[in-house]
Amino acid sequence: QVQVVESGGGSVQAGGSLRLSCVVSAYVYNNNYCMGWIRQAPGKKREGVAVIHTGRARTYYIDSVKGRFTISRDNAKNTLYLQMDNLKPEDTGMYYCAAAGGGSRISCLAPTESGFDYSGQGTQVTVSS
Repeated sequence: QVQVVESGGGSVQAGGSLRLSCVVSAYVYNNNYCMGWIRQAPGKKREGVAVIHTGRARTYYIDSVKGRFTISRDNAKNTLYLQMDNLKPEDTGMYYCAAAGGGSRISCLAPTESGFDYSGQGTQVTVSS
């Protein structure tokens, strides 16, 4: 069974923090080589925010979130996280969790907004100034 469920979004003021969680089914968690977070701001295209390579445990971020966001995994809980600190209004958007398995060809060497095999319904993040 494929399950990808995000949570943890909400409304915060600029400078605040949120931690997003993504619980995935065991099948997805154990059969992927890359997991990531994608966001879409109102009226804008989706953009990859961060990825984490399963085997190498390497992480990659877009420039606008470097030093503020941290992507991580908890293997015991089949969960992907995105810790977001010092949030800015431009971080507002719907955040999606995604995983790449055997059907994907992404490199996982940089954040990307497409090419994943699985993704969830998203969780909304709103940052006010």
